[in-house]
Amino acid sequence: MHAVVMAGGVGSRFFTNGWSGEKPMVKLRGAPLITYVIDTLMRSRSIDRIFVVTSPSVPRTKEYLEGYDNVGVIPAPGLGYVGDMVHGIRAAQICSPVLVVMSDLPLVTPELIDRVVAIYDQRDEPALSVHTPLSVCTKLGQRPTTVFNRDCELIVPCGINILDGSLIDEEQSDFNLILDEIEVALNVNTVEDLLRCERIMQEQG
Repeated sequence: MHAVVMAGGVGSRFFTNGWSGEKPMVKLRGAPLITYVIDTLMRSRSIDRIFVVTSPSVPRTKEYLEGYDNVGVIPAPGLGYVGDMVHGIRAAQICSPVLVVMSDLPLVTPELIDRVVAIYDQRDEPALSVHTPLSVCTKLGQRPTTVFNRDCELIVPCGINILDGSLIDEEQSDFNLILDEIEVALNVNTVEDLLRCERIMQEQG
């Protein structure tokens, strides 16, 4: 399965209180944030090829990624998350299931990616979306902007999805995979999230 990393967002919630730049290039323990997701996908047994979708808002990110020999960089026009994702999948000519992941999930592991893909392979739905209970986000101190009510449980989308590339122009019925691991719950949207992620990494060694 191919993977598409979405890295074109402005990151408006992050760049406050004097911070400036591009969120994928924010340093986390000395390395750009986006390198964690790329490294995870490279080590996943389920991923064959990696593409990263950028936008006009992240020129430094695009330039940095061009240093990777085995990562395809797809400049998108900046149409927003969905528009740029569709553009990226079309440009990569992906006509099979594809993993789409945000670039701000530095704690996600190769084993978790492999588990998500394995669960998708057992389902009949053309799409899968990973969610986490709102209680996990609350415990982490995060304030998600999107919350859904599923069977009387409040869940938060995590920024990891699998879509059928051959149906990218259609609305796809999806299976909601709910995971309570902090690895999917902690996405770096604010400076506080970044510091929280650093602490967790230090605790995990």
